[in-house]
Order: sequence, then structure tokens, then C-alpha cells
Amino acid sequence: MFKEKLKLVPELPGSYQMKDINNNIIYVGKAKNLKRRLKSYFTRNVYGKTKKLVSEIHDFEYIVTKSELESLILEITLIKKYNPKYNILLKDDKSYPYIELTKDKYPTLKIVRNVNLKKNKSNLYGPFPNVGSAKRTVSMLNRLYPLRKCETLKKDYCLYYHLGECLGYCKNEVDLDKLKQMIDEITSFLNGDSTSILKKLNEKMLQASNAMNFEKALEYKNMIDDIKITLKNQTIVLNKDINLDIFNYYEHDSYLAIQVFFIRSGTLFERHQKIIEGIDKLENIIEYIINFYDKHILPKEILVPDTIDAKILEDYFHIKVRTPIKGDLKKLLDLAYENAKIYLETREKTIKNDEEKRLEAVRELASLLNIKSARRIEAFDNSHLFGTFYVSGMVVFEDFLPLKNEYRKYKIDLDASNDLKAMEEVIYRRYQKVLVENLTRPDLIIVDGGKTQIEVAKNILNELNLEIEVIGLVKDDKHRTRALINSNLEIIEIPKTSNLFLFLAKIQEEVHNYAITYHRTIKNKGDLASMLENIPGIGVKRRKELLKEFHSLKKIKEATIEELEKYLPYDIAINLKEYLNNN
Repeated sequence: MFKEKLKLVPELPGSYQMKDINNNIIYVGKAKNLKRRLKSYFTRNVYGKTKKLVSEIHDFEYIVTKSELESLILEITLIKKYNPKYNILLKDDKSYPYIELTKDKYPTLKIVRNVNLKKNKSNLYGPFPNVGSAKRTVSMLNRLYPLRKCETLKKDYCLYYHLGECLGYCKNEVDLDKLKQMIDEITSFLNGDSTSILKKLNEKMLQASNAMNFEKALEYKNMIDDIKITLKNQTIVLNKDINLDIFNYYEHDSYLAIQVFFIRSGTLFERHQKIIEGIDKLENIIEYIINFYDKHILPKEILVPDTIDAKILEDYFHIKVRTPIKGDLKKLLDLAYENAKIYLETREKTIKNDEEKRLEAVRELASLLNIKSARRIEAFDNSHLFGTFYVSGMVVFEDFLPLKNEYRKYKIDLDASNDLKAMEEVIYRRYQKVLVENLTRPDLIIVDGGKTQIEVAKNILNELNLEIEVIGLVKDDKHRTRALINSNLEIIEIPKTSNLFLFLAKIQEEVHNYAITYHRTIKNKGDLASMLENIPGIGVKRRKELLKEFHSLKKIKEATIEELEKYLPYDIAINLKEYLNNN
């Protein structure tokens, strides 16, 4: 098929892009030798995910670079730009929480996620794959040390002050030397030295016991035991100055298990493990490591096995990347390999069974609807506050796996007074953008509701001259998925015990939860900024002006239209007032 085109490919480094029949980029790779790499896809036997990729390749392009490092940078850039579906598992990894000790005059200690690691100026400790461990650690330290607990200083003492867990930074002159000692002890503990903490906990346990407060004493004893168990389970490496990450992997068939060890202050602090179905396995690992540090702090050093190109990673990150050949670090690198092997061997059978169930359900759904494919699904749901201020959520599934990087939230125009108007607007906005920006088109659209919602969606797609199958999922009186309605408005019952039914119910639940989360967040926070974010026409600039002038919802509610018009157009000021009065 590509025989003549392959003859023209140079034997030079570069990045290549595989395209499907709709000209969408479905895979991006890099190679030292473009000709050899591209030829390998079409002249050798391929299996698993690679076989699926090759079956969808309709064309390919390539960009020649001066070096392999340039091809790697270009590859990563194109993956982030186009989000190809066969690279997605390398990007859709979760982020772990860190413990943050702020560098404010009066520091706070808290759990943070999705931090901007390049811009963050605080002290960050972690990552913590075990979220419960991180929360317990922060809770314990905040109880032992009277740090500032509030986000901004209050005008009067808070409950924490009366409990002895805050120094009253809002009103008292704080002893800065005492504060520095607290920070030093906390930092020392988070860096692996538990001496000061254990001493303090033992003192408090004895005080509570002498005061015959045995419940409190037991609480402190449990904290001591937790720390000792944690320390016992950690593997000592060398000295306390060692901070590095170790990557190793094990491969079998088309699967790849990656194991990451986090070494902090000379101890095996935590670990992370992931199984992916690879295309070019060694290239996938390098891409995985690079994408991993989009969400995690880059250590001083990285260790990798000798099969991975350490030099190219070193040039990319500008830190030390090496392969130990002996000693304790070599033993840890081998231990990471053993853990990766065990993890894949215990999970591979389950993964294969799950995959077969998903693919069989995809085929069953396509057959039921009489369409060529039902692999990519985009599902929509609306949510509102008291019948006003609609928002919509869209979730994306590929082979019944969620692609969370592609989820989208939509603010709906204030004129939308019901679900149908909201559905009409969001379908138009989504698929006009798909056309204009040539985004990947779904095989199937799922709307929440029945025949009317399907007809509304189909009308919009017809206006845009798009042929995409639309179905609805019908719920019973207990708000559970009951059946589906196809584009011909026929109800199709699906056995509730079937895999297809379970997968469709999961999609419906996912999009429903996604759509209402935004409103729930606003309701739970109850703060002015969050409320204003939900009102179309009030952007970042206007929101800042309102916050600066009025400070609270109460004051905005009390303001006259004339006062609001200094910062907002008349119609938006009216809508804002109505919104606040209704809520």
C-alpha cells in the first residue's frame, strides 16, 4: 500500500505522524532512522495495539530533524497538540498529591494536587500515591504544630486557636524564633528524620496519660506506631542526601508494566506502577517518563535500565540520568524490575479479560445500531441551578475507556430556559468546533433523555452537515439506566446483566456526575468568585472588579442596578441581580 512512498523516506532522525481515513493524526512517534522505523510497521508481523493501529493507518507524514533530541522534543510537542488516541495512555495518567509547606510569613501546611510545578514557589514533599497517608501526615503535623490554619488571616481568633492548634497569627505578636523552630522540625520530618516528632508525641502521650486522659494518650500512641511502621517498611539506600527516581519495566506480549520508585532522603519513600499497551515499547517508556514529569517534581537524578537511552533523557531534562552497574542503587533498579514483572503477571489476565469484554461490547453496540463502529463515544448531560443558569458536561470514551483529558464543561447562554435549549446550544458549539478545528469525530453521540433530545441533536448535526449517530439513554423511576433509544426513535432493551448494559450505565453515570460537579462545587464553596464564574458575560476582568469593589455576595445583592452598571452592561447586571435573588 505504501511501498512507493516508503522508498522516498530518508534514513534520518525525525518524527512521524500516522493518519486515519479522516486525516486525523492517530499516532505520533520518533525515530533515529525514519525509513527503517516506518518500514517496520508495514513489513513485519504486528500484534495487539500495534496491529489495531496499522489497520487504521490511511496515510503517514514525517518531519526530519537534525538530531534525535530534536525529534523527541517535536514528538512530545505533537502529542500534546493533537492528543492522538494511540498515544493517549501515556498522557492520561493521574497526578498524585503533595504536601505543601508555604513560604508565607506565617506558613500553612496542606495537601495539594495538580500544582504548577514550574511556577510553584512553596516547599513540596512527595509525591504520595497513598492519599490516605498524606492526609494523616498533614493532620498529625497540624495538630502537633500550631501553624496558621486559615487561607487568609481573620479579624479574630478562630476555633484552632482555642484548641491550641494555632498561635493566633491574626491578633498576636508571634515569636519568629519559635515559628522557625517549628518549620525546621516539620521540614526535617518531611525529609525523613522523625526524631523530633517521635519525641514530641511521646511527651504528649505521657502528659495525657498522667492527666488520666487515656483516650488522648491512645491517640498519640497510634500516631507513634504509624510512624514506626512506615519507617520499618522503608528501604534505606545510602545517605540522607540522596533524592532520585528509579524507572524500570517488564514487557510481555503487547503489554508493558512500568515501575517507579521515589527515593527521598535516602529512603524508598513511595512507588508508582502502571500498565500500558505499547506500540514502540522503548519509545513509549521515554515518552512516559517525560509526560510523568508534567505532573510531578523533577528530582536531582533519575535512574533507568541500560535498555533506555539515558543520554537523550539527560539532554531533555538537563539533570543527571544514569544506569548504575553495581551497589545498592543497582539492587533497587533490579527490585523495580522484579516489582514490574510481578505486577504485570498478576494483572495481565484480568486486563486481557476486561479488554475483550469492552471490545465485544463495542462490536455489540455497533451491530445493534447498524453502524460501522462505536469505538469513540461522546456523551452529554445538562445541569442547572433551580431551573436557571444551565451548564453541560461532555465525557469521551474510547472502547469504553474514559479519556478524561478530553472531557469538557460548557456554560450555557442565560437565555436557555430548559434542557432542550441547553442541549441545542452545547451540541452546536461542540460540533461546530469539531468542524472548524478538524477535531476527531465520534462514532456515536449519547444524549441524556429521550426522543425529543435525540431529534434536537440530530437537527443541529444536519445543519452542520455532519453524519454522526445519536442515541439516548432512558432512565427508570429510580434514575437508573433502563434502555437505549436509537436514532430512529426505537426503544432497544438491553439485558441488565450484559457487559454492554453495564458499560453504557457507567457512561451515563460518569457524564451525570461530571455535569453536576461544577454546580455542587459552587454551592458547597458558597463564595463570590465561584458564583460569578457561572454567569456568562462575567469574565475574569469583570469578576476581579466586582470582587475588589463589593467583597461579598450580600453587598452585591444590596447594590442597585445603577451601581452594578459601573462594572457590567445593563442586561448582565439585571441577570446577576435575578440570579442572586433566586438563590
